Amino acid sequence: MRKRSVTINEVAREAGVSISTVSRAMNGTAFVAEDKRRAVEAALERLGFQPNHLARTLTSGRSMSVGVLAEDIVSPYYADVIRGIEHALLDTAYQPVFNSGHWTRAYERRAIDTLISRRVDALVLLGSTLSDAELREVAEQVPLFVFGRLVPGLEDHCLALDQFRGAYGATRHLIERGHRDIVHIRGPEAQQDAEDRLRGYQAALRDNGVTPDPRLLVTGDFLEQTAYQATTRLIEGLVPFTAIFAGNDQMAVGARLALYRKGLRVPDDVSLVGFDDLPGTAFTSPPLTTVQQPTYAIGQALAAHVLSRLEGVASPLPQFELRVIVRDSTARVLRGFPGVAAR
Repeated sequence: MRKRSVTINEVAREAGVSISTVSRAMNGTAFVAEDKRRAVEAALERLGFQPNHLARTLTSGRSMSVGVLAEDIVSPYYADVIRGIEHALLDTAYQPVFNSGHWTRAYERRAIDTLISRRVDALVLLGSTLSDAELREVAEQVPLFVFGRLVPGLEDHCLALDQFRGAYGATRHLIERGHRDIVHIRGPEAQQDAEDRLRGYQAALRDNGVTPDPRLLVTGDFLEQTAYQATTRLIEGLVPFTAIFAGNDQMAVGARLALYRKGLRVPDDVSLVGFDDLPGTAFTSPPLTTVQQPTYAIGQALAAHVLSRLEGVASPLPQFELRVIVRDSTARVLRGFPGVAAR
């Protein structure tokens, strides 16, 4: 038999508070005294209240949902941002709706249209392959928040970290340990963060009097397999190097496997640096030196910013600093490959 719906009036009577107090406590739209909030929560549990989301949508004009579009929701990097968003929305009236862009404009455009058609109250893009003009058009249809790049005209709704400075610090860390033959496995050319990390690598070499060797710059796609293949080709081509700066931690894992299979030890033969500080990098063998991006905290900050904007509060997005986390995968030059020393 179908269970009778419990009304908000019944919840108010059960909790001994006003209907407006129940509404505020459920929606999280205004302050409610702690004792009253607890009374409402207890009444909701006792009565088994199930909110009618369709009625709420028709009444308020809101779906009480936030669309979250990542390039790839199974990516370890984006997954940790998503986890932060999900946890930040957990005790609010809003539900996240997740989708993937799969690194292509066509998929991303389709995913955005799908989320908008579902009447999400806001849309969060974790990375994007669309142009600035296209993103401004999206922002005319739904409140838009972008992570990973600055879109002219939408600066207040964008959170971009200083990828250039992070890559500069990672490369300088290697140079300070005597490395000059430093491989950089860059990310996809279409990705702004990959371009910024490349510029940081090049600037650190230049500022420290190191002449770049074009053979040591190879392109990956932020995935393990391409880094494994690129590193294998360098070794088999007898290109001399003493260190590898991978454009992200996933590519550092691929490079590490290639070194291992060619009998090269980290850091005895080759030092290795990643980027992102993904969960688990501190537990690899050896623990990976990397550039830390606080992905979980970023997800929480994005969700909090979206909520405040939806409630009409103009709160600025926080700033996050990137820093090099030095672990056991880097050391001063000992040998390098093939048996080279720092010049």
